[in-house]
Amino acid sequence: MIEIAYLKTPLGTAKLTGDQEGLTSFTILETAESVTTVIPEILEDATYQIQEYFDGVRKNFSLKIHPQGTDFQKKIWKLIQEVPYGKTVSYMDVAKQWGDTKIIRAAASANGKNPLWIIIPCHRIIGSDGSLTGYAGGLWRKKWLLEHESPVKQQSLF
Repeated sequence: MIEIAYLKTPLGTAKLTGDQEGLTSFTILETAESVTTVIPEILEDATYQIQEYFDGVRKNFSLKIHPQGTDFQKKIWKLIQEVPYGKTVSYMDVAKQWGDTKIIRAAASANGKNPLWIIIPCHRIIGSDGSLTGYAGGLWRKKWLLEHESPVKQQSLF
């Protein structure tokens, strides 16, 4: 049975879905939803860890995940999970890690279909030229996430 919870985050209302197999999706919605007041038991740990991430105290997730996708997509998502907090790699780097630079477009497509935003850190994948290319949640969210994870915090002079 799929359970659903809605959380308030700095990026908007998040929707979490999961079942006994693990967390199946985590996305930020473009619309406002009422925040879930009683979190389903199977989503409690995910909710707690996501809140810790946004509070700046969690850098790695230790969640049971169960994203739906093709075998290729799941393998790419596994590679993306290896990108450390506060770091970025290019789509070409992912293709090279796979062992075949010709899959760069397929790797980018798989990254774009990631149903577990932030948990599988697709926001850490950037263009070879350092540009913030493509993010299903919008480039402003990708920029926010990368700044949130940056070891060097921009400070105001005034």
